[in-house]
Amino acid sequence: MPVPISRNRQGDGKRMANHFSAIKRVAQTRKRTAVNRQRKGVLRATLRNFRESLAGGSEKALPALPQTLSGIDKAAQKGLIHKNTAARLKSRLTARLNALAASK
Repeated sequence: MPVPISRNRQGDGKRMANHFSAIKRVAQTRKRTAVNRQRKGVLRATLRNFRESLAGGSEKALPALPQTLSGIDKAAQKGLIHKNTAARLKSRLTARLNALAASK
């Protein structure tokens, strides 16, 4: 009886690639996925920290802005997010900081 093909993304471990190049690509993909997950977490933490500092006021958020923008640029450069997404994030964060500074 043939083994059913797994439809989930992780696979069930019952089917394996036969060719060396396919086996190598599976290993490379797993490695790259782990790296990208870690980088995405760092990006989310950077954005979260900046948004929390925005809640604390513009004086607290202003020093965190360059680090946040740099993190967004690095994520776009590594292909983690699209360059237009990076531009949109930077624009919105800067606009929020400017609006906060103007309100005081």
